Amino acid sequence: MRGLRATTVFYALELLLGMPTWVVVSIYLVRELQLSPLQLVLMGTAMEAAVFVFEIPTGVIADTYGRRLSLVIGFVGSGLAWLLVGVVSAPWAVIALWVLWGFFYTFTSGAYQAWITDEVGAANVGPVFLRGARLSFVGGFVGLVVLVALGTQSLRAAVIVGGAISVAAGLFCAVAMPETGFVGRPRGERAGAWRELRTTATSGFRFVRAQTLVLLLVVSELFAGTASEAFDRLKEAHVLRNVGLPATPSLDPVVWFGIFSAVAMVFGFFAVSALLRRIERRGTREVALTLVGLVAAMLVAELVFAFAGIFALAAAALLAVFVTRALADPLYLTWLNQQITDSSVRATVISISGQANAIGQAAGGPLLGATGNVFGIPAALAGGALLLLPTLAVYGRALRYGGVEPELAAAS
Repeated sequence: MRGLRATTVFYALELLLGMPTWVVVSIYLVRELQLSPLQLVLMGTAMEAAVFVFEIPTGVIADTYGRRLSLVIGFVGSGLAWLLVGVVSAPWAVIALWVLWGFFYTFTSGAYQAWITDEVGAANVGPVFLRGARLSFVGGFVGLVVLVALGTQSLRAAVIVGGAISVAAGLFCAVAMPETGFVGRPRGERAGAWRELRTTATSGFRFVRAQTLVLLLVVSELFAGTASEAFDRLKEAHVLRNVGLPATPSLDPVVWFGIFSAVAMVFGFFAVSALLRRIERRGTREVALTLVGLVAAMLVAELVFAFAGIFALAAAALLAVFVTRALADPLYLTWLNQQITDSSVRATVISISGQANAIGQAAGGPLLGATGNVFGIPAALAGGALLLLPTLAVYGRALRYGGVEPELAAAS
């Protein structure tokens, strides 16, 4: 199977990994395990702490020893941790497994994007990311039907199946993923494992400091991570406990959230198609401008969701957040990858960006969780939304100066 084209493998993985396993596990944590707002956020914070610690070391491994090896370890390991979340019930065990999931996730973060960028070239990767996002909606829609149907019978079984999907992705990488774009140093030229890893890590940090636009994009992820934690952990609890689901028709909550995701996927599929045509016509600057607009729309939608008192308004805002997030992610990755001119540190630089996001989530998560416990979930959601303002400010600065700022360049 190694004869498959890199884009074919990437699109197949997007189909498989697009399945909305988060929908099922989020309902499982709220409905079956009855986790409090603080416990939900602490679970995410513990996971992000693991990402913070291991993001860069595992990115360095991908840059030193290969992306395929890193992805196989990451997908299989995180899938097994996810699967076990569906087996245990104690909150402390769930939090511990989430830490393990975060550790293995770092093997995929950076390596996945670096692999496909090296295979197709940084100049061509933008449309590939967007086509992959479009296919992830297709896979998500198909997987949603299966997981929601299973979840109505057994949420635990649905969570276990979600973990099995990730394991399957790792096995697929092991047998089918080509790796022609990555060129590691010959074994005879390596200075020893630990020194080699340290050298790669140092080169990655130096690259970030020397490239002003890359530095700005990394800083933007710090604020974006802080902003995202409340919404990621509390959206289901907010709908179930504050807004309420319609009594008619009387559907299982997992079905309602499945409907939210399905509608978002349909909108997202067509939105990505339109965005792909726009980016292909107008180029790199359009990527950045569109990203700014999407984040601004996301901020407004999250505020509306936080204070919506009726189901219809909350549902519309929730769908808007889902779609804007799905569109923003590939644009951010495109903008970042186009600035990474040294392939030998690509995974490390992307991991540094991921670590900045994890720092933001770990720092902001407990504060927002405590806000939810004391002042209510809407206050925590609103606080998270407003934390997107610094992200917009950093994006604006990057656009204004085109990535060249004398004071930052001097500090580098």
